[in-house]
Amino acid sequence: MQFTSIAFFLFFTVVFGLYWLAGRKNLKLQNILLLVSSYVFYGFWDWRFLALLVGSSAVAYYLGQKIGVSQGRAKKIYLNSGLILAIGTLFYFKYFGFFIDSFADLFSIKNKLTLSIILPLGISFYTFRIVSYFLDIKNNKLKPETDVLAFFNYVAFFPSMTSGPIDKGGLLLPQLKKERIFTEEAGADAVRQILYGAFKKLVVANSITPITQSIFQNYDTLSGSTVAFGAILFLFELYADFSGYSDMAVGFARLLGFKITKNFAFPLFAQNIAEYWRKWHISLTSWLTEYVFTPLVIQFRDYGKRGLIAAIILNFILIGAWHGPRLTFVLFGLLHGLYYIPLIVKDKLNKKKKFSGNFPTIKELGNIFLTLLMVCFALVLFAAPDLKAALGMYGRIFSLSLFSVPQFIKIKVLGLIGILIFIDWLNKDQEHGLEIKRFNPLIRRAFYVFLIFMIMYYGVFANGNYIYEQF
Repeated sequence: MQFTSIAFFLFFTVVFGLYWLAGRKNLKLQNILLLVSSYVFYGFWDWRFLALLVGSSAVAYYLGQKIGVSQGRAKKIYLNSGLILAIGTLFYFKYFGFFIDSFADLFSIKNKLTLSIILPLGISFYTFRIVSYFLDIKNNKLKPETDVLAFFNYVAFFPSMTSGPIDKGGLLLPQLKKERIFTEEAGADAVRQILYGAFKKLVVANSITPITQSIFQNYDTLSGSTVAFGAILFLFELYADFSGYSDMAVGFARLLGFKITKNFAFPLFAQNIAEYWRKWHISLTSWLTEYVFTPLVIQFRDYGKRGLIAAIILNFILIGAWHGPRLTFVLFGLLHGLYYIPLIVKDKLNKKKKFSGNFPTIKELGNIFLTLLMVCFALVLFAAPDLKAALGMYGRIFSLSLFSVPQFIKIKVLGLIGILIFIDWLNKDQEHGLEIKRFNPLIRRAFYVFLIFMIMYYGVFANGNYIYEQF
């Protein structure tokens, strides 16, 4: 049930109505409605995995209590048991088949058993929620949740179930235990954010998808300039698809009275790779920074800049591996980690750059262009199905045909990307891309009418899948 489908529109309309009408003054009833809605949403995809979701929630709730009240060796046993169960379940569904087949290939086992393991929807996201919950209890940042209904809602919260963001317990759990209030102003702003997310997904991302698929599937017959053009288009496709989903997730959560993690902060205008990752998939990068990178920095602190470089590279290898069991994902992460080395050497890792005016200077444009070029280069690894295809794409790009005129150039698609960039730039200092309440009512209405027209006229509704659902 995609956010952009009629089924979800009907589903959310019913949930919204019952939530605010029947449960308006009854927090427990609201939470019951929310949990049932989350399970219906998840079961609509595949009801068989509901047992896994409920079971994971129950085990996490029990172990969280034990971690909170235990001391010494017992605390470590409960903590390690929880981490092993959570990460082990994720590993089995996401990576086990890959390692079994790789082992068989390595030792030339001809009659190998190929495992077809279905990846449960959202398992990477809700597993990371559970793991952070355990670690926050262990680090005394969070007390074990005693409200079963609130905790089960935390794990299964449907607006951010399928593609994030990854909310930590300290953010979402308190909101599940206090009265939520709906205001017209907040509701209107949430709808604006949903509208812009739908525009990015249905109009921009879905218009680019057929082009990038054609280029990447036939790279060996195309010019280097066309493959390079495909990598550039893929950046905008991935951004519009993922940030569009995130905008809608945040918007739907706000309509239910929740504030969840902001996942994008206009990364297309980042002036170096560190700033790019501070603005891209924020919930994942902040999660890994807190639970992986920071402990590694402490562990490697005696090695100075070399230790910092090692910590960053290991962190980004994990970011790559999080996306799935492919060597290209690992290399994608490794490459981004290597991109950080010049910033570390020059002590510019944490230096934040602000634009000097309403329009970027030549230097600022150069920084943006170089950053996005680096990202596009790495995205070849992200888009390729395997290492052979990635090397083939790079081979085409670094050939003399790079200097030819690329194919698949469509003025409509370039225009749509231009509109996306314009709206993002206009609101780059705001909370989201359509936070335009500072404009007069006439201009605001013109924006709404324009985006609705673009969705109705240029929207591609056939491709409803989100790229990050597979992760």
